[in-house]
Parts: sequence; C-alpha cells; structure tokens
Amino acid sequence: MSKKLLHKTTSSFLIFAVITLLVSAPLFYYISQMLYVFETDEVLHFHKGAFVKESHNDFTQEDINLWNKYNQDVMIVPDMGVTKDSIVGKRVFDSIAKDKEPFRILYAPVIINGKKYTYIEKINLVEMEGMVVNIAAMFLFIIVILLIGIIWISKTSAAKIWKPFYNTLGQIHDFEIDKNKPPHFIPTDINEFNQLNKSLEQLIEKNTAIYKSQREFVENAAHELQTPLALFQTKIDTLLQLELNKEQLSVLSSLNNDVSRLNRLNKNLLLLSKIDSGNYLEKSTFVLNDYIEKHLDFFIEQAKAKNITITTEFNTELKITGNPALTEVLINNLFLNAIRHNEKNGTIIIKIKDGKLIFLNTGQQTPLTIEKLFNRFSKINPSSQGNGLGLAIIKKITEINQWEINYTFDNQLHCFSVQF
Repeated sequence: MSKKLLHKTTSSFLIFAVITLLVSAPLFYYISQMLYVFETDEVLHFHKGAFVKESHNDFTQEDINLWNKYNQDVMIVPDMGVTKDSIVGKRVFDSIAKDKEPFRILYAPVIINGKKYTYIEKINLVEMEGMVVNIAAMFLFIIVILLIGIIWISKTSAAKIWKPFYNTLGQIHDFEIDKNKPPHFIPTDINEFNQLNKSLEQLIEKNTAIYKSQREFVENAAHELQTPLALFQTKIDTLLQLELNKEQLSVLSSLNNDVSRLNRLNKNLLLLSKIDSGNYLEKSTFVLNDYIEKHLDFFIEQAKAKNITITTEFNTELKITGNPALTEVLINNLFLNAIRHNEKNGTIIIKIKDGKLIFLNTGQQTPLTIEKLFNRFSKINPSSQGNGLGLAIIKKITEINQWEINYTFDNQLHCFSVQF
C-alpha cells in the first residue's frame, strides 16, 4: 500500500525517535544509577580516610562501644580478617522503614591502639533510587515534549514546503490534453519545484502542439477524402448500371465494398475529431426507451442476414441527459457491434434496468480481451469488415458524458453495459 511522501518521511522520523527514546531512557537510568553508586563509594572511602586521619589511637574499648552505640551507620568491630578496603551492595533490614533496603557497605581494616579492627560503614541507597527515578521521569518528559515539538514543526513546515508539489500533482492529475486548458502552477521559492514546473510546462506545451497537429491532420485528411470518395462511389455506381460479365461485376462489387468501408472509416474519423474538438456540447433530456423502440425495426432488418433474433426487456423507463446525436451514435454502434460479431441464428437481448442499458449477444465462445477492446483500430476479429473504431467511439462518448461502459462474458453471452 502506497503512502504519501510527507507521511513516509514523518513516520520514519517518528519511528527513529521512538526507538531512540526507548533505548535512551533505560540507558540513562542505569548510567545515572552507576554514577550514583560510584559517588557513594567515593563518599565511603572519604569517610574512612577522614576517620583514619583523625587518628583515634587513644580510643579505648569503652570509647569504641560508645561510638558503636551512637553511630548506627559506622561501626568499629573486632578484626574480621579484612586485609583491604572492600565495598559490597546488600539489602539490609531497616528498623525505621521496617523493610529490607539497598545499602552500600564498606569493610576496611583499621588499627586502634596497636590493635586490629574492622571499619564498617553503610549508606542507604533508597534516596538515590528516588532521585534517579525523578531525574529519569524529568528526562523523559523533556524528551517527549521535544519530540512532539519537532514532529509538529516538521509536519507543519513540510506541509508548507511541499504544498507547491501537491498543487502541481493535482493539476497534472486533472489535466486533459483535449480540453485546451493548460495547468497554471503556483510560483514557489524552491528551485527544484520551479525546475519541475518548468519542465512540465514545456512537456505539456510540446505534447499539446503535437496533439493539435495530429487532430487537425486527421480532420483535414478526412475532409479532403470526402470528395474523391464520393466521386469514386458515383463512378462505381455508374459502372454497375452497365452490362458487365460476372468477373467484372465481381471486381466492381469488391471495389464497392472497399469504398463503403473507406466511407465509414472516414466518417468515423471525422466524428472522433469533432468529439475531440468539443462540437457536441449541447445536452438535453430524453427517454432512451423511445429511441430504441423507434429504430428497432431498422436493426431487425439489418440482423435478418444472419437470422439473428432481437428481443427487448425494458423494466423501467430510462431518462438520460446527453447530446442526442452522440447518444444515437452510441446506440447504433452497440447494435452494429452486436450484429457484426454475432453468429448465424444468434440472439441479441437489449435490457434497461437500474439505470443501465445492456446489450447481450451470442458470438465467439471465449471472452474478449478487455485491455485492447476499446482501443482505436483494435478489431475483435481481424477478418471483420469493421474498421476497429466502433467501440472506441462508444468509449469516447461515454467519457465525455461521464457515463461508464463495461464488458463482461457470462453464460456464453457477451455483455456491453452503459451506466448512465
């Protein structure tokens, strides 16, 4: 699933920030704890050094007992066999807290009046834990506020920075080369966006000029071909009136068919050119059922050559708004397509329901290739007498009227439906 560029960059930054926060918070806590323990050990060593420096050589046993009585955290006990200063961490029962608390305890050898003793001092670490937790909480609060601020500023500034890009993207998305409405990109102070807009303007201008040139060529060529084709048709009709042998009649009939195909092709090209030029903008509202019923006899007559049965199933009256001339072309092409690509003794069913016009017909036993079905000069059957523009014209008419043409193949029937 694709994401917007802004969301993608912001989400990457957010993921990095969250991972950094999750890693740094406990790391900060443990480093703070280690530093505090280190400082506590330094204090223990300092206290022991001060005790030795004060030189309690004149201490008697009674003085030592008195010292121990009034100094709960510093004790002088008989030699425990300690040869050097050592500090350990223990959880010791605290009579005030009535629970075991973490302590750092120093065991150090001292000599008083020439006799060996062991110096024991302990410091409660509970205060340290509370302080570290508070500092960690403050650290987290500051980091969270910082991240929120950075993300908000990043999104706000990025949205402003990328606004010209999204404007350009939207205009390109809505641009249609046949509408003669070139996009107008908003100015920006970002060099890359200016280069992008300039390149797009040049590309659109170049392709629009090519498109107009091609459309004018097709329209002019079609107009120029009308006169010689009409003359050609007239001369063939004149020759057909003469007394000719079978071989000559066969050649003329073939020429007549070819000229008819050229005439149809020329008319279809002119029609497409006029549709592209916007010559069919007038619209009106009319009942589609009436038009089909009015011309049904003509198409029944056209279908007699293949003995095709045409039936209608109109469940509702369908009112549509569109150009009458183009709608007539649409229905004619749907009829001719269903007849031309049908089989002998086949069937055509015309339905109107749920705002749809549906043409069902028998024909080849496999579904058609949808990808190329509505392309210009794309033929369903290469040997067909059609010019490959019928379905392309249908597609173009539905597009300019904002209708929808669909093709399906079900129960051995080819189905073309127009959603109005």
